[in-house]
Amino acid sequence: MRILEQGASNLQGGGEGSAEAVGLLMLAMSTLLYRSGRRQDAVEKLKATQQVAPSAVFRVAAWEALMGLHMEAGQEMSYLISPNDSVDLSIKYDSKWSDQDHLKFRVNAVRGLVTLLNGETESAAQLFDGWCRDFSRGENQTENAAVSYGEYLHCVGDFQMAAQVYEKILEAFCMDDMSGNLLAAGNMVPEEASLGATCSYGQLLSHSGKFAEAEDYLTRALQKAEEQFGANHPKVGIILTCVARMYKLKAKSEGSTSIMVQEGLYRKALEVLKAPAINSEGTSKQVDWRDIISLARGEYAELLLIQSNRKAEGERMKQWAEDAWRNRRLTLAQALEFSEPSKPTVVVDTRIGRVV
Repeated sequence: MRILEQGASNLQGGGEGSAEAVGLLMLAMSTLLYRSGRRQDAVEKLKATQQVAPSAVFRVAAWEALMGLHMEAGQEMSYLISPNDSVDLSIKYDSKWSDQDHLKFRVNAVRGLVTLLNGETESAAQLFDGWCRDFSRGENQTENAAVSYGEYLHCVGDFQMAAQVYEKILEAFCMDDMSGNLLAAGNMVPEEASLGATCSYGQLLSHSGKFAEAEDYLTRALQKAEEQFGANHPKVGIILTCVARMYKLKAKSEGSTSIMVQEGLYRKALEVLKAPAINSEGTSKQVDWRDIISLARGEYAELLLIQSNRKAEGERMKQWAEDAWRNRRLTLAQALEFSEPSKPTVVVDTRIGRVV
């Protein structure tokens, strides 16, 4: 971190190309802060990056990451937010982001994700549909935006198109060197987008009844998360929740049972996510990763409620999950009961640790 800070300081006010170099270093610093668990410090660094961004693409990258961290923190946001907010455009010397289609896609994808979190599916359709399809191949550094587009299609039940988008993203990541794409930061870097696409595709395959393939992709996502963040990172707990939900759907489809497997996965997920005790006063409303913890506890409660000697524990867990649930698009009961693609579907976004 000190090396990056010193490098940025040395380049301030330098010659040609120094502004771009400073921008890259500041994006890298914000990512390092985020990976170190210092989310608020990363937010402040991204705000500073916006102010000195030498071009529209830097400004959009910083804004995209800033919104990603705000979403992860569970903050209330409007889809009308813009990369131009709080930025003095008079000091920018290139064309505006709104003049460049691939940047517009990145901006609208963030806005679309916000609208999904706000339960405004129709507004999301206006932001995603139409010309967004032209950029869903993950070109021009739009892979991360394409993940959001795929999740939108997934949520509204267009499984066929969502599968195509996810597959194109993953193909693009296989062909590209992700380490070379630095115009992103925080939880929106290419590694996070790749992890998100892998996990979301695994969820889609699970929702489509293709359980062997779903297990393969979710296992890949789990391995990626463990390699990138460590075995006890919250991202691992998020993916374990998705794996457990896959086993639930598989058991239901096959008329079998996997209670012990599911319970083990939910227990591990909640442990990694550092879920507060069920009897903790007020913590159901003030907890990191609230979406995922409430979803995991809701699923876990269903397992307990079918066991006569554990119903009381299940009722307490169910009540906690219902109190903690804040998704505006679906009730917790709807989220727990997936029946067919035509019904509302929840998708867990590993990038922001939210249920969309």
